[in-house]
Parts: sequence; structure tokens; C-alpha cells
Amino acid sequence: MPFRDYETLNLDDAALVLVDVQQGFDDDRWGDRNNPDAERHLAELLGQWRESGRPIYHVKHDSTERDSPLRPGRPGNEFKPEAEPQGDEPVVEKQVNSAFIGTDLERRLRDAGIERLVVAGFTTDHCVSTTTRMAENLGFEVYLVSDASVTFDREFDGTRYAAEQNHRLALAQLSGEFATVVETATLLAALEANS
Repeated sequence: MPFRDYETLNLDDAALVLVDVQQGFDDDRWGDRNNPDAERHLAELLGQWRESGRPIYHVKHDSTERDSPLRPGRPGNEFKPEAEPQGDEPVVEKQVNSAFIGTDLERRLRDAGIERLVVAGFTTDHCVSTTTRMAENLGFEVYLVSDASVTFDREFDGTRYAAEQNHRLALAQLSGEFATVVETATLLAALEANS
């Protein structure tokens, strides 16, 4: 169950990290997804975070796979309209699952004195999970926004696993050990209380 006590969330020295909120995830190749309201939640969170004046980091996956819709130069590599960077909001470009591998994200966060990350995006069980795990291992406190993250159906050894099942299992694996799992409404209430 997501953490809902917004009054105890500490957003001091916190940054919002949006992972791979890109148009390529609308491609049919990914199959069925969960959380149809995720983009709305992302837009709400991003809008209020901007109003609070707290730092935002947009992570973009620049796939090296030849046929990937996330490959640079393809329309799918672009950000979804709900999460389009504005002004001088930094974009961190990565080529692997973790936003910390092969990028300067950790240095940017350290230089800015950021101790906490609010993480959301695509996909819960891949890049969001890997980034969250590594952030915690690097010493950051992480809040993972469950209803502003998305995944897809997966297949293994002849069995198909539904997107919502994958999403919830990924959250269960991250909760407590690597992150505090929260919902958008909890984060928005905490932002309002901290402003």
C-alpha cells in the first residue's frame, strides 16, 4: 500500500526526476500497459513542482537499438507533451536503464545539494526501478510515485504477466528497501504543506 501520510514527507532538498516520459512508449510494439491516468498525474505533479520552484531533471532514453522507437532522430524519442521540459530544466540523456550510468546526473544532484528524489515515469519495472535502486544505493532518499509510473505486459517462459501485476510487483520490491512508494495526491499535499 502506498504511503499516504503527507505531513511526514520531507521534501527539503528534493528534486523531481522524470524518467523516459517519451512518445515512443505509445508504440504498439510494447503491448498493453497499465495506469491510463499516469500522464495526467505526471502533468499535475510537474505543474505543482514547477510552481514550488524546486529542481526538475528530465531523463531521456536514447536507444542504441536499430529498430527502437526511442532511438534519437525518431519521433518516439521526443518527450510526451505532458512532460515537455521548459526553460532551463536539464535533460539527462542515457543509453541504459539507469539514469546514473554514463551520465552526469549524480554530479548535478550533488552539486545542487539534493538529498531526496521524487521519481516517476516509464517503465516501472525497468528504467524507473533501476534508477530508483541505484539512487538509493548512492545515498539518496527516494519517493517513487506509483500512479505516475507505467509498465507493460511481459512474457517469460510461455507465461504472460499483466502490466498491472508487473507494476505492483515492481513497487513491492522497491518499497521500504529502496524507496517510499507514494501516490501523486500525497506528493501534491506535501508540496502544498511545504510551500
